[in-house]
Amino acid sequence: MGTPAFAVPSLEATADVCDLALVVAQPDRPQGRGRRIERPPVAGWASAHGVDLFQPTKIRPPEVLERLAALAPDVVVVAAYGKILPPSFLELPRLGCVNVHASLLPRYRGAAPIQWAIARGERETGVTLMQMEEGLDTGPILAQRRCPILPEDTGVQLTDRLALLGAALLRAELPRLERGELRATRQDDAQATLAPRLTREDGRVDWTRPARELHDRIRAFQPWPGAVCALPTGAPLKILATAVQGGTGPAGTVLAAGSAGIEVASGEGSLLLRAVQPEGGRRMTGAEFVAGHPLAPGARLG
Repeated sequence: MGTPAFAVPSLEATADVCDLALVVAQPDRPQGRGRRIERPPVAGWASAHGVDLFQPTKIRPPEVLERLAALAPDVVVVAAYGKILPPSFLELPRLGCVNVHASLLPRYRGAAPIQWAIARGERETGVTLMQMEEGLDTGPILAQRRCPILPEDTGVQLTDRLALLGAALLRAELPRLERGELRATRQDDAQATLAPRLTREDGRVDWTRPARELHDRIRAFQPWPGAVCALPTGAPLKILATAVQGGTGPAGTVLAAGSAGIEVASGEGSLLLRAVQPEGGRRMTGAEFVAGHPLAPGARLG
């Protein structure tokens, strides 16, 4: 059970070590500005490989459980499916439902663990294989793999690495689960932190934050919700790449604008905007933007 591209390596790993009876993904939905109906990556993989595919709109109706029960599965592997499974689902497989979660639980329980680990300045994360229960990512831990967060990692880059790490974890541990060799360890709830679902508001740049925190949030929230500030004209400006600097001044004030980029004061230190994207425009360096949109020192960004 999975939906986005993150889950595809886990699906491939499951197919490598198990008799894959069914793939469950969320329904095809409109995507992008054109609102074209697109098939989720997991569903596309199943179709391309001739594996039975099930895309229920809701997960709780009795007929959905009946479809799964008819297979008498030994295990259900879940990776970023996107819906909470009811107890009736969790109790059905002989070995239960196991989840590939992109953090070192109990840290970063929730919908956006990769992004929040970067945004909060963590230097290490990983993947956890856990036995699912009714709580949100609270189930016993079966196995974990660790991974460094590199200084310039974006949400996209780290997601790709953790997707492959999760697949490697499944290849190694699912056979051990079947043989009864994995021992589940209860999570320490006192060490738990949350990684809530991202909102558009998370992408609004608050210049009163320290430059280091802004830098981490900007790279974490790619591609969505991104990082957006307002130019002195009020027009939005996406910030795509930054570097932390030591400048000082009122938060949001342009300190310099030239060949190196746009340096903006923050609540602590300053931030050099190295790559930006104006509304309706393309990605460009800070220097390229300044050449066509002059920003004098002292201008304020919202």
